[in-house]
Amino acid sequence: MARLAAFDMDGTLLLPSHQLGQETLTSLLALHQRDVHLAFATGRHLLEMQILRQRITLPAWLITGNGTRVHDLDGNLLFASDLSPSVAEEVLHSRWESSASVHVFNDEGWFTDVPVPQMLQAHALSGFHYQLRDLKRFPAHEVTKICFVDDHDALCQLKTQLDAALGDRAHICFSAWDCLEVLPLNCNKGSALAMLCQHLELTLAECMAFGDAMNDREMLSLVGKGFVMGNAMSQLKSALPHLPVIGHCETQAVSHYLNHWMATPHLAYSPEC
Repeated sequence: MARLAAFDMDGTLLLPSHQLGQETLTSLLALHQRDVHLAFATGRHLLEMQILRQRITLPAWLITGNGTRVHDLDGNLLFASDLSPSVAEEVLHSRWESSASVHVFNDEGWFTDVPVPQMLQAHALSGFHYQLRDLKRFPAHEVTKICFVDDHDALCQLKTQLDAALGDRAHICFSAWDCLEVLPLNCNKGSALAMLCQHLELTLAECMAFGDAMNDREMLSLVGKGFVMGNAMSQLKSALPHLPVIGHCETQAVSHYLNHWMATPHLAYSPEC
């Protein structure tokens, strides 16, 4: 019996419009009423997730910044991890063969040096917004994570450069098809969820989790029940071929599975058509 359910947001719990569907909200409420802990595990910033949690009006633990921060139901910090200043310095000041836009995150917010208004569509529900800053002058010791945004093929080439330059000094992963992140070493949603479970005196085997991108890989592989979205990145499906694939976020597949699990847990699950 799962005692905690962890959800990625974009591409998983949210619709393609980055809104929360009513069926999903109803299923989350039913899960909460069964005393199952809810955890939102996302690459989004804490400041944004605090707004979304209030709008959802359900108590939820927050794993934000792809595992760089964990907060309790009252907003108290349980865990924090920042990018090594030497890595941040190298990433921000090296000349990469890339046209990707660069985005820096810390507890104060989201920073970039070139306006990218199209990126704000994903944050319409919360109103969360980037701040313009000269990233070459950004203090390296104030960087939690760095994100590059471009088309996927270009980011794959950039990842090769970053891997060669940084080696084992950072964790580099795709959080979306067009988003490549440089995170602190050994920092991911899985390690953050493990710390949350320790705090709650739960085991990872007592958790279920849902995700769609490579930044969900560790979390999905560690829990007792991991589920891959039908719209997930092909790399994630290849990395976790033993995990069940459910439907698309567009059809609120997480809600579809949760309703099955709550009503008929003894029966085999078949994804919706």
